[in-house]
Amino acid sequence: MSRCAARALVLGRSNLVGRPLAALLLNADATVTVAHSRTRDLPEECRRADVLVAAVGRPELVRGAWLQPGAVVIDVGINRRADGTLVGDVAFEECRAVAGAITPVPGGVGPMTIACLLENTIEAAVRRARI
Repeated sequence: MSRCAARALVLGRSNLVGRPLAALLLNADATVTVAHSRTRDLPEECRRADVLVAAVGRPELVRGAWLQPGAVVIDVGINRRADGTLVGDVAFEECRAVAGAITPVPGGVGPMTIACLLENTIEAAVRRARI
């Protein structure tokens, strides 16, 4: 397996998503910065990233002008607007024009999250049955 060597920004510091993702990226040899909604000069921090993971919980916080051209953008956020539509933490249409790759909301990381949760549930059940 090849190692990363990318500059990654994890936007969000939660125990559930942000911190574990930062650890995974560090283990893949990425240079990792963890930022949050109150980080000073957040747009500039985002522009430095080859990989940006948005998990901050603010609808469409990340704008297209904040991205380095060709960056990989992974939007983990899920926010419901007043009209009931779902949006991520990334302004998708703006960022899609700049990013090299981007995950949509809905339909991006959500299905993978569900698949991993199911896999872990089955693994736990098998382990419990062996006890």
